[in-house]
Amino acid sequence: MSSLAIRDFASPICDLSGTSILVTGGTGSFGRAFVETVVDRFQPERLIIFSRDELKQYEMAQRWSTKDYPFIRYFLGDVRDAERLEMAMRGVDYVIHAAALKHVPAAEYNPFECIRTNVHGAENIVQTAIRTGARRILALSTDKAANPINLYGASKLAADKIFIAANSLVGGADTRFAAVRYGNVLNSRGSVVPYFRRLVEEGTRTLPITDPRMTRFWITLPNAINFVLSSLASMRGGEIFVPKIPSMRITDLADAIGPGLEHEVVGIRPGEKLHEAMITSDDARDTIDLGDRFVIEPSTVMWERRSFLEDGGRRVPDDFEYTSDSNEEWLDLEDLRALL
Repeated sequence: MSSLAIRDFASPICDLSGTSILVTGGTGSFGRAFVETVVDRFQPERLIIFSRDELKQYEMAQRWSTKDYPFIRYFLGDVRDAERLEMAMRGVDYVIHAAALKHVPAAEYNPFECIRTNVHGAENIVQTAIRTGARRILALSTDKAANPINLYGASKLAADKIFIAANSLVGGADTRFAAVRYGNVLNSRGSVVPYFRRLVEEGTRTLPITDPRMTRFWITLPNAINFVLSSLASMRGGEIFVPKIPSMRITDLADAIGPGLEHEVVGIRPGEKLHEAMITSDDARDTIDLGDRFVIEPSTVMWERRSFLEDGGRRVPDDFEYTSDSNEEWLDLEDLRALL
């Protein structure tokens, strides 16, 4: 298996013991895994799960009850609601912003809702964090924000810009904002894996393939958590951290889940790319290679900030691109079967 396929991005990580953490979208796939990791590794003062889904919060409380885990708080709210968000963020040290509308076709059909959550929600996070004095705010972005062709990607690009620019608004406070950008998360609820598995369980004879040439970046959920924790430890303000992760072909994924099944080509959906990018050639001039990841540094800064070049990072070539079809690391059929 590719060494990058199992890289855990675990060192150094941010020690969250004794701190207060707020996770927006805390009942999603990432949020649940993040809570499990925090409970297992750290002893926080408070861990606030902020989301608008009362059923999912109830289900999480069956797993992590406030009786057994008295530092956990379940806080119903929406990132669109700045007043409610401010109530939740009082006294918080770290904010992990995972809340978003992520379904590409749904965002195309419901553009106003996408903008309200992904863009206005990001603005609310920034303004609330500055008012409440939160120390570090790390937003989860997506490969679809690089050269976006759909509204979801465009809204996340706008959110990235909001978080980067926020560092210029904090004055003398110790509040800093950054983002992480990674690809599809293996086995998350929004990935194609559960869909393929359901079709196989139902006895399908074919699996729908949008385009046999399609490639994607893939990361496991535990690796994504560790990448967030290590980025939280090293962030200085204004960065977009990009992990070095493998690519896979959609046809190999289908063969790994449904061996022997025929592929039915159904065509690319509206707003969907054939290949994804995480770093474009326009980003390259500000991109530094840190070994296990890249960091896109802010092109314009209005605060004191130490560049990663001073700590051994090296600039990538001016024409550098990091795309799923030109990646040097690939998950083959054997790798995918092992991960699945």
